[in-house]
Order: sequence, then C-alpha cells, then structure tokens
Amino acid sequence: METGARLPRGTARQLEGWMALTDEAINRIKNMITSGELRPGDRLPKEADLADRLGLSRNSLREAVRALSLIHVLDVRQGDGTYVTSLEPQLLLETMSFVVDFHRDDSIRQFLEIRHILEPAATELATRRMTDQQLETLGAILAELPDDPSVDELVANDLRFHREIAVGAGNPSLASLLESLSAPTVRARVWRGLTQEGAVQRTREQHAAIHAAMVSRSPDVARAWATVHVAGVEDWLHQTLTEPQATAAD
Repeated sequence: METGARLPRGTARQLEGWMALTDEAINRIKNMITSGELRPGDRLPKEADLADRLGLSRNSLREAVRALSLIHVLDVRQGDGTYVTSLEPQLLLETMSFVVDFHRDDSIRQFLEIRHILEPAATELATRRMTDQQLETLGAILAELPDDPSVDELVANDLRFHREIAVGAGNPSLASLLESLSAPTVRARVWRGLTQEGAVQRTREQHAAIHAAMVSRSPDVARAWATVHVAGVEDWLHQTLTEPQATAAD
C-alpha cells in the first residue's frame, strides 16, 4: 500500500469495529478487577467460560487478555492459565519506563519537566517521613562518592541518592513513577557531566545541601534545593538542544 493511502471503507469499518470490541472486552475485565470480583493473584476463568459470561467473542477476549498482559495487569502462564498480577505500582509502571526509552532526545525535556514537579515534592515528603537511620544511610551514599569521581560514578551515586529519597517519601506509586523517569534523565545527566564545566562539583554541593536540609527537618528548604538541582539539568539541556538550532539560523 502506498504511503498515505487510505484503507478501503469496508476494511476501515471492520478495523474500527474490531478495536471497539477489544476495548469493550478490556473494560469488562478491568471492571471485574476494580470491583473486587478478581483480585491480585486470582486465576481468570477458562476462556470459553469467561467469554460466555461477559457476552464476548473468544477472539475479542483473547485480544483483550493480550493487551492487558503487555501492561502487566494480567500474567499469561503457558499451560497453566491467566492470572491477575500483583498490580503493584512498580510493576504497572514498568511499561511507562519502556515507552519513554523510545522518545527522541529533545523529548527528554518533557520528562525532566515532570521530574521537576515530582522530585521536590518527594524530597519534601521524605524530609518529614524518613527516620534518622534512613537519613544516615542517605548521608553514607554521598560519602561513598570519590573525591574525583568519573561521570559514571557520579551518575550512579546520583541515582542511588534520589532513589533513596523517593522510597523514603513513603509513597510507592510516587517512587515507581520517579524510577520510570530515570532512563531518559540519566542520559541528560551523563551529557551534562561530560560537557559542562563544574557540573560534578555543583551536583555534589547540591546533594549535600539537600541532605543537610533533610537532617535538620526543614522540608521547605529541602524542597527548594531539590528544585534547584533538577532545574540545573533542565536548563542545561534546554540550552544544549537549542544551540544547534540557533547556529543553523545564523
């Protein structure tokens, strides 16, 4: 088929009808889960029985199960049956991490904007909720960074530091969402470490300031430093991605 060519009207209608039936099947299975009829770990009834019960064709049900298994709502076990997964946030958000990895580098800015909103909020929550022992562990992570770290060592330490804070916020869904944003933002932080003078020292200083504010139980100050920290990467990336365009326009 030529690029831009339209599907025959009959074929297009068939495709739309098939998608509508699949969506209906997905919604009915979802309703069984949200209503509590199916719980995490439960096995779905046999395909023929479930299709008859929901008033669906077996093909529509099969496509719905396939779609829900791709986003980790269902687990299809060959020769055993189909089960509802644990539905834990970190499991469901794995799909998001997979998707964002395919975005172009200029789209990383959008993910950094999301991180700009969520990371300071997580830091504020963690300041209020982390135990003294957890804060000691956070400080120990910073102390492990060598005096003259490589970019790889810096980024690895940065990831551990922010992951510890996200977990310490006491909200597994928030922690999982921030973790799913790590893939694109890690690349940005690597580029920054390789090209921007003083980035390593600034990162070290900002981490220390965040930790000091958390230890003193100053959530507003900790949030402010976290905002500064993420904004530094965001601003640098914006400049990096717009410079080639400005050069081309000259």
